[in-house]
Amino acid sequence: MHVSVRHAARLSAAAAVLALATVAQAQTPAPNPHLARNLAATCANCHGTNGNARGDMKPLAGVSADKIVAMMADYKSGNQPATIMHQIAKGYTDDQIKLIAGYFAAQQPKK
Repeated sequence: MHVSVRHAARLSAAAAVLALATVAQAQTPAPNPHLARNLAATCANCHGTNGNARGDMKPLAGVSADKIVAMMADYKSGNQPATIMHQIAKGYTDDQIKLIAGYFAAQQPKK
């Protein structure tokens, strides 16, 4: 079998791209197991540590993730009026909101 120089160069280039893709996949960092907690920590100033708010602020601990996601969507779209939550909600991606909601849903509300 005769392989032309041009064909050999194409095969070499394809092999190099495949090798680089394999190396890039191998170097992808593992997801941060604390990402949800870290994102939710930004809510502590108003909603309390782990979602256990004090005073008149809405507690988030133990609230279903679906409800939190829906509330954030309403803030993000402007359907729910707010003093600051509509601005904060726009700073998160939908995936980040799901992580935050799941974190608060798993927290135990203080009685």
